[in-house]
Amino acid sequence: MTLFEQQWQTFRKVLNHDVMEHRAVADATAVALRDWCDQRGDWRTSVALVDLGCGDLAHLAPLFRSLPLRSYTGIDLAASVLPLAERQMGAARFPCHWRCGDLLDWAVAQSEQPVDLIHSAFAIHHLSDSDKGRFLEGARRRVADDGLLVWTDVFQEEDESRDDYLKRYVARVQQWPGLSGEQRDAVIDHLKRCDWPARRGWIESVAADCGWTMTWAWRGQHRAEALALLRPVRP
Repeated sequence: MTLFEQQWQTFRKVLNHDVMEHRAVADATAVALRDWCDQRGDWRTSVALVDLGCGDLAHLAPLFRSLPLRSYTGIDLAASVLPLAERQMGAARFPCHWRCGDLLDWAVAQSEQPVDLIHSAFAIHHLSDSDKGRFLEGARRRVADDGLLVWTDVFQEEDESRDDYLKRYVARVQQWPGLSGEQRDAVIDHLKRCDWPARRGWIESVAADCGWTMTWAWRGQHRAEALALLRPVRP
């Protein structure tokens, strides 16, 4: 078994126990996207969706199939999850495209054709603070003026240091069921090396500077997981 497969197996155990409230945030995402489609005036098949860090779509494929999409593009840095996502999506009525790639590279790339909807779940927190700014600036250029960025992730409290955030998150991980000691240690090691969650107030300010209006559509009970909706400020 490869290192990736070991990490993915551990992650699947975490998802199965829903310790990161994936079901609740999936429900909140469904409400937000359906409201947004309603506000656009009708349910015509017109929405181009790019899903950054799509993962295996275990929770969101039924929602995406129900939306009035003209295309879906799933992008993930781990090529191994893309066949899983394609199977979850199944026989969608719109074309689906699958790409192995980096979400920041996609955001900063030049493109003349804007997309209507960008979705990203539990991926942007891996970027440094400066790269989060680059991502938001680039994504603003790549989304239509009436578009939407749906951002699910973990976030720090505004007055909280990263060390304090990690201490309380590691304490949560120690209580997660279904993991061996080795798997729990692997999760904690990943958190400490790779997780750089944004502070709430700070990222609101950065988003505004990059041309977004940012609102919180859902917050989890652990003061970490949250769903943010970013709408472009009209030029």
